[in-house]
Amino acid sequence: MPALNKKRNIQEYISGYVDGEGCFSVSFSKRKKIKIGWETKPSFSVSQNENRAQVLFLIQKLFGCGFIRRDYSDKTLKYEVRSLNDLIEKIIPHFEKHPLISKKKNDFNKFKQICFFMERNFHKDKKGLKKIINYAFQMNPSGKRKYTKAEMQKALR
Repeated sequence: MPALNKKRNIQEYISGYVDGEGCFSVSFSKRKKIKIGWETKPSFSVSQNENRAQVLFLIQKLFGCGFIRRDYSDKTLKYEVRSLNDLIEKIIPHFEKHPLISKKKNDFNKFKQICFFMERNFHKDKKGLKKIINYAFQMNPSGKRKYTKAEMQKALR
């Protein structure tokens, strides 16, 4: 087994890895206890087979936040960051400094904007949440969602 090159740029490696195996997403849940009726949940995640999990632990160590959990739906391990503060202070700056190069960069840019909207509490009023919904539904077009954009917008009228 060859020795690791000490000059290897781990940050660039992580960005490349995320370009292939990562996901920036925003999900929504109905919540009666929340004034507007919807909870907005941004998430950054990277999945990998259990026998290749070393890279997930490397990513977690690099960012100094998030958790690793088993994803039973596809039998993988998933590194995930959900804390808005960690997303804004650790995850977003990394990908601004070490940008993605695939179309996933578009998802990242929308994700970043949503996080900054949430930092300014846009998700707590109808007008702001509608803006967040519009951005979120432009991301990950092949992803599964519990609610359609139309259902959410109708509920916010």
